Amino acid sequence: MTYTIEEHARALGFDLVGVAPPRPSERDLRAYRDWLARGDHAGMAYLARPDRVERREDAARILPGVRAVVCVAVNYWPGPPPPSDDRPRGRVSAYAWGADYHAWMLPRLEELAARIQAAVGRTIHYRTYVDTGPLLERAFAVQAGLGFIGKNTCLIHPRFGSWLFLGELLVDVDLPFSGPPLPSRCGTCTRCLQACPTGALAAPYRLDARRCIAYLTIEHQGAIPPDLRPLIGDRVYGCDACQEVCPWQRFARPTAVAAFRAASVERAAPSLVELLALDEEGFRRRYAGTPLERLGRARLARNAAVALDNSAHPTAGSAVTEQ
Repeated sequence: MTYTIEEHARALGFDLVGVAPPRPSERDLRAYRDWLARGDHAGMAYLARPDRVERREDAARILPGVRAVVCVAVNYWPGPPPPSDDRPRGRVSAYAWGADYHAWMLPRLEELAARIQAAVGRTIHYRTYVDTGPLLERAFAVQAGLGFIGKNTCLIHPRFGSWLFLGELLVDVDLPFSGPPLPSRCGTCTRCLQACPTGALAAPYRLDARRCIAYLTIEHQGAIPPDLRPLIGDRVYGCDACQEVCPWQRFARPTAVAAFRAASVERAAPSLVELLALDEEGFRRRYAGTPLERLGRARLARNAAVALDNSAHPTAGSAVTEQ
């Protein structure tokens, strides 16, 4: 059955697939609890809600009778950014250059569930997730053999690096588990810790979201703390600093999924002046169907104002105070 699942998953466009037991390891659960206890989840209070914590600790609270978690991954690395010009531009995290990955992955996970159901010859109960559900998805991915957790807290695969979208399919079907889990292969390397602009990687394998640029530019509500604004540089959506310096990225190759690539330089490095000028209709027209759509115009304008101020460009003016 596992071989058949792998065949089906690859035919659907996934690069990696494995099967994990429906409960994270005790080590991963301790790390999660410690992360919450330190307040490293910042303003994402939903992560600490008791019901969410309980679901992350036991997938049977999500799907009663769950027997296995099928984990998949797809390489999203879009390659180098398109040629730019000398206008002040912001940087967008590589995962958001193309289409919304949820819209690409979820229908394929549904199709994978249908193929498993056809293979077992009975109606199955299942749930699909792509980073929006109460799952410790990287913990499951490790148990499924999809990679190891790096010191930057990303899942790293020896052939793809960390440019991976993850998805999970919970099923009430007995499947042989993949494994054994890959141990960390970071060795003595600390490039990611040194590269983090804000010091959010407080220690190996520990991310403090309160200082993380990805959190500050995407999840954080309200104004960005003044002391952190200069450290954000030209980033307007996310940050790839800790991934870009990782030695395992030398094995990365451009994604086979055309939808994840940048159609133009504006998707990878949009004009900051144009971002500030967008109204609601213009924002929707430009970013509908992309990861930036969820951010909303107001927060994108906030980020653009910070980036433009950091650029010291004559058009900056009082952009930050106006947002």
